[in-house]
Amino acid sequence: MPTSEQTVAVTSGRRLAHPSVAEIRLETVLHALADPVRLTIVRELADGHADMACIAFDLPVSKSTTTHHFKVLREAGVIRQHYEGTSRMSRLREDDLEARFPGLLAAVLEGARRSARSPDPAA
Repeated sequence: MPTSEQTVAVTSGRRLAHPSVAEIRLETVLHALADPVRLTIVRELADGHADMACIAFDLPVSKSTTTHHFKVLREAGVIRQHYEGTSRMSRLREDDLEARFPGLLAAVLEGARRSARSPDPAA
């Protein structure tokens, strides 16, 4: 039977670190949102369900690169992740980002949607 220390170690391995609202920095969020793959993840989270499994995203990168992109978004404070069984679920931190940087996420998402509809910058 595991000791309480071993149980804590196993349990804590399943917890993911997230910055508090006060710790979210503008330059970190903008860096996270500057990558097209991460922007796709954010757009799909905004347009999808409240919680989405990482495997639900059809991204043009390897599994390890996908994991990296989710980590960048989580550490920047753009998404919150938790485990449900063996699946890592992701949720957009819309309320937290709105409280910290009013209008930023809405503007970025609108720009991303416009870009997706009209990839030609001259259009």
